[in-house]
Amino acid sequence: MKSEDFEHWMQKAAQWSAEYRRTVEQYPVRSQVAPGDILNQIHPSPPDTPESMDTIFSDFETIIPPGMTHWQHPGFFAYFPSNAAPAAVVAEVLATSIGAQCMLWQTSPAATELEVRMVDWLRQATGLPSDFQGVLQDTASSATLCAILTMRETTLGFTGNTDGLFGMAPLRVYASSRTHSSIDKAMWVAGLGQNNLVKIPTHNDGNFAMDADALRKAIHADREAGLQPAGVVICVGGTSIGATDDVAAICRIAKEEGLYTHVDAAWAGSAMICPEYRHLWAGIEDADSIVLNPHKWLGAPMECSAHFIKDPSVLVKTLAIQPEYLKTYGKDGIINFSEWGVQLGRRFRALKLWFLMRAYGLDGLRERIRNHVDWSAQLANRLDAEPDFEVVTSPILSLFTFRYIPTDESASDDVNLALVNAINDDGTIYLTQTSHDGRLVIRFTAGHFDLEARTIDQAFETICRLARQ
Repeated sequence: MKSEDFEHWMQKAAQWSAEYRRTVEQYPVRSQVAPGDILNQIHPSPPDTPESMDTIFSDFETIIPPGMTHWQHPGFFAYFPSNAAPAAVVAEVLATSIGAQCMLWQTSPAATELEVRMVDWLRQATGLPSDFQGVLQDTASSATLCAILTMRETTLGFTGNTDGLFGMAPLRVYASSRTHSSIDKAMWVAGLGQNNLVKIPTHNDGNFAMDADALRKAIHADREAGLQPAGVVICVGGTSIGATDDVAAICRIAKEEGLYTHVDAAWAGSAMICPEYRHLWAGIEDADSIVLNPHKWLGAPMECSAHFIKDPSVLVKTLAIQPEYLKTYGKDGIINFSEWGVQLGRRFRALKLWFLMRAYGLDGLRERIRNHVDWSAQLANRLDAEPDFEVVTSPILSLFTFRYIPTDESASDDVNLALVNAINDDGTIYLTQTSHDGRLVIRFTAGHFDLEARTIDQAFETICRLARQ
């Protein structure tokens, strides 16, 4: 492709992108295609000869958008948001155009040093103490894996990477029964085993917090059984219902027991730019490791997960590997972020945070999050006032769950699953379900970057209309 052709198609892509963002509400939120519909439109074999960009772009327009679930649609209330604020999207285009591999300081000094600064901007924005440093991982799953590996190595005196785990007394990691499945997967990948993730019961209070006394008893019982307690994963804003542990109490127990602590605040952590929500992670200054995802609620496009560490030296000692071809000579005081994570190859993630926080300012980002929290509470109250709905778990930030209770039949799981499917087939909004205390409940979470109050009204109307049909 010649430079003038590249310019033309970049302009075409920009025009398409802007039009897409303007008109995304015209699409059903969740894709309506059936399995195999897209596959059958793609030629089964690669072309031997070049095809024109006109043909390629035309196929893109025809085939791809109908097969996408539209995460930037204002009616997206499922899972957690995966926002892509327009100013940050511009930064992503620039980073992709530069095409740098940012594994070492010398491979892109600006990328490394901007990352240092952007992580510190996030630290300041969320009120974390100055003794936290950090790195931008791809996702919270990777950050959690790094934390679990660090728990393993600190417990074993940094011999696990060299000697393996054969013949060792099993290492135990503790988390509440309401934590995310990424904790389980990290145990698999770290070689610690699913059965050594000890799920601690939670209180049936408003936050569904881990039972601190049960945690202490589990640690002591494991030690008496000859097992090796290694760390605790603390939940702040769990995916299912927003479950939030008492960070201060759990950190205190972990410190007494000599255990490493990792706080999973992947979604809720972004809300901590608003000081009034920081009570949800009171005591966070005592944690060893924290993850929050700016690519969820803050507006940075995927992938952008901020991993804060109290003592980076233990993380680097766990994960750094330095063959000759990755060494940098003659430069002192540099950071090589590939030594802070599992990945060697790294994208230029910091650029989108720089654009994002400058273009909207913390005040603009705070206003969005406050609106989402307020509007979600208003919708919960409206549904709860209806005779045929019940709010099952009250809002934690902008997440709550509810059930439909038709007056002429039992409020079965089947009825509520049918309602979720009807809503998603309708296409106006998108919701997902979860399980809470043995019952299927419907989740609602507000988080679209440019959400307006009218869309919350639309969600209420859609939920009620389809339920009563």
